[in-house]
Amino acid sequence: MTSKLEQLRAMTTVVADTGDIEAVARLKPVDCTTNPTIVLKALGTEAFAETFETEIAWGKAQGGASEAVTAVVADRLAISVGAALAKIVPGRVSTEVDADLSFDTKASIAKAHEIIARYKELGIERDRILIKLASTWEGIRAAEVLQREGVDCNLTLLFSKAQAIACAEAKVFLISPFVGRILDWYKKSTGENYTAETDPGVLSVRSIYNYYKANGIETIVMGASFRNAGEIEALAGCDRLTISPALLDELDADKGTLPRMLSPEKATAEPRVSLDEKAFRWSMNEDAMATEKLAEGIRAFYKDLGTLRGMVAKALAA
Repeated sequence: MTSKLEQLRAMTTVVADTGDIEAVARLKPVDCTTNPTIVLKALGTEAFAETFETEIAWGKAQGGASEAVTAVVADRLAISVGAALAKIVPGRVSTEVDADLSFDTKASIAKAHEIIARYKELGIERDRILIKLASTWEGIRAAEVLQREGVDCNLTLLFSKAQAIACAEAKVFLISPFVGRILDWYKKSTGENYTAETDPGVLSVRSIYNYYKANGIETIVMGASFRNAGEIEALAGCDRLTISPALLDELDADKGTLPRMLSPEKATAEPRVSLDEKAFRWSMNEDAMATEKLAEGIRAFYKDLGTLRGMVAKALAA
């Protein structure tokens, strides 16, 4: 019997949610996703020690305000992690726009252009990259512009169907609905324990997947942020799933049967909805979980970005 990981690969594109070079080489995912937390962790490993020193030396040779140089070096380091991953995986690598730009459409677009340009300098074309943006109204509008320019986007920190609908209207390439963080909120809010079949995060992704497939929406659904293998198994058949190395190893060690839970053929009819800014914001306002988790996620990513910039500033001053 093949492992559940191999069975999953037959029905879902497996993506690694990590910056761990060794794990990616061993587990052979198609794509990789990164975020400020993953980048910070990767840069603390021996694999990127030389890269860190090289970029710090580059920064010291630059003129201009120290804060601006620090920000640029931090950006270059994040892209260096993505570039290293791109050399291993055959598919795409997601790189995130700064969290503090989550409510600034114009600045998010400009930052995306900078990221794509830096990757090109490293010999990596835009068709290998996904620009990650928070699923705020402003982030979705930035993605809409970028998609028209031929820059594919990954809309992250997605916790509600309203966000998914707005992304579909913007013709976003891919969305990353978070499973585990939704579960976290409901467990804390209700005090209940959930099975894979009652897990609110799983049910949210299933609902989005059904809506997309029922309406012929081409945007890719990539479940993310898993707390256990049961959540992954409950979404077998989803377009893509981005999974941590620990859970990939767990699935690889499990020789049980993995039934397909999602498929386009099983999608049930559902009317297509369009949301303008007012309707989007009202829907988010009425969804305490989505509002709280989106804000919390942006704050957490901004904190890790700040930590990285602090590390860079200290090294530049040494």
